[in-house]
Amino acid sequence: MKYIVIIDQGTTSTRAIIYNTGGEVIAQSQEEFKQIYPQPGYVEHDPIDILSSVRSVISTALTKARVKYSQILCLGITNQRETVVAWDKQTGEPIYNALVWQCRRTKDRCLQLKQLGYEPMVQKKTGLQIDSYFSASKMEWILQHIDKAKSLLQKNQLCIGTIDTYLLWQLSGGKIYKTDYTNASRTMLYNIHELRWDEELCALFQVPVEILPEVCPSSHLYGYTDKEVLGFEVPISSIAGDQQSSLFGQCCFEKGDLKVTYGTGCFLLLNTGKEAYQSKNGLITTLNCQTVDTPSYALEGSVFVGGAVIQWLRDELHLISTSAESEVLAQSVDSTNGVYLVPAFVGLGAPYWNFDAEGLITGITRGTNRSHIVRAALEGIAYQVNDVSTSMTKDMNQQVHFIKVDGGASANQFLMEFQANISNASILSPLNKEVTALGAFYLAALQQKLYSGLEDIKQVNPIEKIYPPTMNEDKRKILLDGWNKAIKKSQYK
Repeated sequence: MKYIVIIDQGTTSTRAIIYNTGGEVIAQSQEEFKQIYPQPGYVEHDPIDILSSVRSVISTALTKARVKYSQILCLGITNQRETVVAWDKQTGEPIYNALVWQCRRTKDRCLQLKQLGYEPMVQKKTGLQIDSYFSASKMEWILQHIDKAKSLLQKNQLCIGTIDTYLLWQLSGGKIYKTDYTNASRTMLYNIHELRWDEELCALFQVPVEILPEVCPSSHLYGYTDKEVLGFEVPISSIAGDQQSSLFGQCCFEKGDLKVTYGTGCFLLLNTGKEAYQSKNGLITTLNCQTVDTPSYALEGSVFVGGAVIQWLRDELHLISTSAESEVLAQSVDSTNGVYLVPAFVGLGAPYWNFDAEGLITGITRGTNRSHIVRAALEGIAYQVNDVSTSMTKDMNQQVHFIKVDGGASANQFLMEFQANISNASILSPLNKEVTALGAFYLAALQQKLYSGLEDIKQVNPIEKIYPPTMNEDKRKILLDGWNKAIKKSQYK
């Protein structure tokens, strides 16, 4: 038997998943690592902690699976996007902590660039809005504030890139300096139409184009792991940013295919095929996973607070003792009795992009009880997802009839039923809901010729459950009108 090892390097933990060649999970291991908050708005990771966690979970997963090094066919990587690491080309040592995608230290710089009128140019080339969320301003900050970065740059010894590039370099013993299209498309330095690092963007953020890694398709032979580093030498056959990997893992291969990942936030990606739509409705454009050099695109929208609102009900309000209890309470009442909960705890993401918006509960009466509030919280997740999917349909002028779902909150039956109703679309839930790692597995398996094409992959993870919409249009309109009023109130100053 041969096996594929997938590294799923996330924001708070790292996992290694061992798959057999049929796509079945044989074993996995997960390890959390430290979150570093030097001051308000700053978020960092220690790159050495990340690398240590990768090596640890691979070793543990292989031990659990009783798999020998000689049985590993290849390795794949899916990773947190936008997070930036800089390191010494000769020693491999990081010169500073990783600046995490959540880090807001460069927000003033991004606001300055917007005020100077650069956003239309940036959006046209990258599909992104100017924001500290993306990598470019983080790279610029390191190059300007870290003395070691300046000295290494002068000696041509500086490496800088996203987490995938850092892991590739380290796992290959310093032999591979590459990234993939999906991660490159999140840097705000990559021209997604011409598939190249853009000199004008690099000049704007003062990042020398020559220090950036080579960009390759997501399904690609990147090189080999170093025996001295991991104990074995195998091909690295795939790399993909986590949300694009999830889109691929959901088999959203056709134009119009939409997936939602319900995590701490909610991430929606809609495959737009060979056409890169420039959103007029608060979304961003990004590159899909590719197996070839021909680009394919997606519209993306992020909801800042999704499943986190359930944790808030449990940990701060103490209205529930477990996440599962939220479903029971929501189903115990016929409606919210007019209550709406807007979880704008850190502002509102797509399509509003209002960081000053505030969370609120509105519509409370003397008859309001905890079940109404819990139900309103779950409905609030679905309303936010619907806001983004509605923006996608407006941009493409095409109705969405099916939404594929994954992530922890997708196990909540009430939420899925309400999502189907409020979005007027069938919700499709796959058998294996861990589709982010599965996407990286598919990409690696394709590179290794285990599958003849995309149609073969569709058979691996069948749809387990379908939630069809059952709500009539009049009721849907009344509910959405109430939500839109609540959203306006959350943004009123």
